[in-house]
Amino acid sequence: MKKFLISILMFVIMICSGCSTPGVTKKDSSSAGKQTELTISAAASLNDALAEIKSVYEKKHNNVHLSFNFGASGALEQQISQGAPVDLFFSAAKDKLDSLVQKGLIDKKQACDLVGNDLVLIVPKNEKEKVSRFEQLTDNNIKKIAIGTPESVPAGAYAKETLQNLRIWDNVQNKVVQAKDVRQVLSYVETGNVDAGLVYKTDALPSSKVKIVRTANEDTHQPIVYPLGIIKSSTHMKQAEAFYRFMQGDEALRILKKHGFKGLKQ
Repeated sequence: MKKFLISILMFVIMICSGCSTPGVTKKDSSSAGKQTELTISAAASLNDALAEIKSVYEKKHNNVHLSFNFGASGALEQQISQGAPVDLFFSAAKDKLDSLVQKGLIDKKQACDLVGNDLVLIVPKNEKEKVSRFEQLTDNNIKKIAIGTPESVPAGAYAKETLQNLRIWDNVQNKVVQAKDVRQVLSYVETGNVDAGLVYKTDALPSSKVKIVRTANEDTHQPIVYPLGIIKSSTHMKQAEAFYRFMQGDEALRILKKHGFKGLKQ
């Protein structure tokens, strides 16, 4: 009887611990084949290029799912500073990523300047052209000019800097309509809600509803550089490092350049 009771007790213990038969162990929930989700906070201007990169990368790495959080670089930097669960940050301005390096949230050795961009003046394509150069933004027939909010949107900061260096900011400031990100600026121009806008070349090129009338000279604003960095607190460091290396490779850079981004001068 004693041996029988011991056998019953051992059987109950095995059931409670998830083992139905001796020698068979419970499957590890983190077994190979489980898909890892990488979260990348990225500037809104990278939307189209990263959509193509996502398709290419996930076909080659079927155990990784790329999830993008698009927005203004300044807003994304603040989210990461406040503890948002992010694996990588792809910014449209160096100072936003550098801020996270200074705060100890990104290792400088795991960050790099990846590509560049141009700032362009755009107008609605199907409307009678009112402006063909920056200086004409001061004309009375130009009522509204859209730019990104300079404090949080790098494209907006470059736009304000350009208008200041061209000595027309004071004359157009009361016409400026600020947008939450560069894609909203594009939308305002596409719909004709403003007469003109300043966006990145990469945002304007795919649109059939706007026309680029002028590219800002490089000496009118700080260099437009897009840096990429790995967040130290990433819980998927191995996968984050693999994607970081891929983004510096020929295939990813070719896609970025196809979408209008520029290679950086060494």
